[in-house]
Amino acid sequence: MIQAAGGADVLTDSAMVVLHDRPLVPLSPTISEFLAECEATGRTLQIVTPSDARITVPLRTSKAQWIVHDNGYYEGLTGRPMHWDGAMFVPVPDARNYAPTYTTPLAAPISPQLVLTLQATHTPDAPLGQYVHHLMHLFTGHPPAGWGLTEPLQHPWDTADLTAHVRTTPNTRLIAVPYGTRPAIATASFTPLSAPSSGIAETTTLTIGYGPNESVPVDDVPSLIGELAAEAVPTTVLARIDPGRPDLTIEPRWAGPSSPIGLAAHGTFTGPPGFARRHLGPLTWFPLGEGRSPDYWHRHQTLQTFLRTSQDAEVMH
Repeated sequence: MIQAAGGADVLTDSAMVVLHDRPLVPLSPTISEFLAECEATGRTLQIVTPSDARITVPLRTSKAQWIVHDNGYYEGLTGRPMHWDGAMFVPVPDARNYAPTYTTPLAAPISPQLVLTLQATHTPDAPLGQYVHHLMHLFTGHPPAGWGLTEPLQHPWDTADLTAHVRTTPNTRLIAVPYGTRPAIATASFTPLSAPSSGIAETTTLTIGYGPNESVPVDDVPSLIGELAAEAVPTTVLARIDPGRPDLTIEPRWAGPSSPIGLAAHGTFTGPPGFARRHLGPLTWFPLGEGRSPDYWHRHQTLQTFLRTSQDAEVMH
């Protein structure tokens, strides 16, 4: 191990290790700087916390690896036992089970979370942020309140400012939250399209928390996606239900599997066989189990394969 400068605790040729002993670890400006340094130097950022710590959605979906210290070490998001090999934390090669703490109950009641992942493309001069705005407003009842690159967010919501930032900073990943009391957070990534195409590809994921005695309004999801398409037409929108804490923070424990609700795709399709379809303006909605069981993910894979290879799609607009 090499003592690191600049706030990191350990630095090797393979990893930068940062120790955090606090109840909640967000994607802070410092961690964001560490991630950028690791990307530039080919290292993995490994954040080590005690087993009673939690992380936020933006940190979970970053390239950092969460390592939990609890009578040994394990990967916080998978429960896989880990050990230090002299250069970085790596999986224990002969481990056959999850780390014991990973299988203990969460400290908060497990509640449903509605997760919507949208993909879209933009022309080079198109304004950005409209999908985040419409998704939040439709599914939470409130528009975005602010956006930023790290937590806490630095800017009030302004699509012009957001657009200007993305255009001057390729491969941008940002965070947005809405007004209102319901827990909700969006992460959006913007990357330049590969040549010969020009423009920007967007992937936005909105996560909305519900209480332990609440139900996700699954039946409303298709019609709300249809309303979204009336404002701005995405390429796809995947809806699923994840189990987790109502406040959307993540504990290093198993909360349960996610279950798909359905997928909306831009275009008109005649297949695949065995799939129900519903037209939502320029989109086609494919139900995928209505969020009832993780077993329906195999239907999602079948549908994805069909959409990639289908010659029957009539792309509209």
